[in-house]
Amino acid sequence: MNILITGAHGFVGSNLIMALKVHHTLYGLDIIAPEKEGVMKTFLWKEIEASCSLFQKLPQFDAIIHLAGKAHDTKNQSGAQIYFDINTGLTQKIFDFFLQSSAKKYIFFSSVKAAADSVVGDILTEDVIPTPVGPYGESKIRAEEYIINKLTVDNGQLTVDGEQLTVAMQHDSAANCQLSTVHCQLNKQVYILRPCMIHGPGNKGNLNLLYNVVKKGIPWPLGAFENRRSFTSIDNLCYVVEGLLTKDVPGGIYHMGDDEAMSTNELIATMCEVMGKKPHIWKINRGIMEGCAGIGTLLHLPLNTERLRKLTENYVVSNDKIKSALGIDKMPVTAKEGLIKTIKSFE
Repeated sequence: MNILITGAHGFVGSNLIMALKVHHTLYGLDIIAPEKEGVMKTFLWKEIEASCSLFQKLPQFDAIIHLAGKAHDTKNQSGAQIYFDINTGLTQKIFDFFLQSSAKKYIFFSSVKAAADSVVGDILTEDVIPTPVGPYGESKIRAEEYIINKLTVDNGQLTVDGEQLTVAMQHDSAANCQLSTVHCQLNKQVYILRPCMIHGPGNKGNLNLLYNVVKKGIPWPLGAFENRRSFTSIDNLCYVVEGLLTKDVPGGIYHMGDDEAMSTNELIATMCEVMGKKPHIWKINRGIMEGCAGIGTLLHLPLNTERLRKLTENYVVSNDKIKSALGIDKMPVTAKEGLIKTIKSFE
């Protein structure tokens, strides 16, 4: 397949290229266009505009993977508009190009944060009514809505940019129906992928910050909180993308995560296992910690009520739908195996 990947020079893009380059011909689309191993050529965003003289010289693509985006700024130093300019604006641009192109498959990397900032209940599934909080999640759901609204279904008919096509309604969810309908009538398949906390070797994120704390021997004082969180190993993510590209998977919205959720205590224990150290986990009374956080809120200290909530909340994401669509019972890499591989890269 000829595959166009936006954001090819980022962490996920670089790993996808390594995973896909053996069996596919890969092209990049980015704000810069340096040579990259495994990529035939990287195009600039202006080159996919019909007004550009190079537009007619673009290759015939079979699939488009849209990764480019503004990542979640945990320090909250980015202005809100930049998220919408990049996460929503670029999605609109590349999806319009997809509809006009020869490409048959489109994979948009959204985020679970487009669905929910916090999980209500035991597990987050695709059936949830999206309630994003903050510009990152809001810009991602806006991008999803653009894709879905571009494909309007009314009384069993699909309209794409005003052109009406007849189709049989088969799906209970309006969004999934519209995305699946595209395949029925245009021979195009559209996937919105919502991964949670992606990690892997070379990724310097929150896991690396926690690793540095544990490495210094600083005790974890929140051991009394048995929260559980889902992670997404980059190996599992690449496996799923390969499946979406090569299998006949119904279009739709799919959440993505490893099979097992892990508690922070288990995560710290795994880090110490890799380092050959004994974990220092303090199980201080929850009421005491909540009281300290309350004081921290009043005095504007680092540990406040909101930060404590974020550090101790459950955020478990279901991957049942994507596994069922791919016809698999489990992901190739367990959550612990993926985390060990990432943690070893920190050393």
